[in-house]
Amino acid sequence: MTDGTTTPASDAPPNRRSDATRAAILDAARERFAADGYERATIRAIARDARIDPSMVMRYYGNKEGLFAAAVAVDLRMPDVRALPREDVGRALVRHFLGLWEDSEILTALLRVGATSQAGAERMQGIFRDQLLPVARAVCPDAEQVTTRAALCATQLLGLALTRYVLRLPPVVALHPEEIVAWLAPTVQRYLTAAHP
Repeated sequence: MTDGTTTPASDAPPNRRSDATRAAILDAARERFAADGYERATIRAIARDARIDPSMVMRYYGNKEGLFAAAVAVDLRMPDVRALPREDVGRALVRHFLGLWEDSEILTALLRVGATSQAGAERMQGIFRDQLLPVARAVCPDAEQVTTRAALCATQLLGLALTRYVLRLPPVVALHPEEIVAWLAPTVQRYLTAAHP
């Protein structure tokens, strides 16, 4: 409209309505998957939370598996570790992951679902394979150890996330982010770049 009034949602152009519906579905799905886990979350409950008909969820995402994949699509936006001094890689990764966990409920939801369902575990494994392995490959001194070293880094980063954002262990929650970096960065650095023990 040109008179300064807002366009009612029902009068919004179809693409904007479609985008708003998709966003509402994904928001509701993330919350429901985080609260109920993959197995117990239902299309009907997600649709109710999004205030739409269940058929709309199916129309956009096909089934629960498709909805889950869309709801937990995660780009970790990993730093280019090749541009960093080798001795700063551990610090950069811990700081990067802390920022991601602090800012994204999607990752927390994915961690909860990953710990309780095969679909969630497979999604976490895919993220690990596609996004963390290339970082390890860029700095690891032995190509045969890349997978093991990346997995060891994941134990630290996911363990931090589990204890700070899911279980909310008070001593871990109380740590300042820079304290976490100071404690964990040397371990992550060692996993990535130290000689094989």
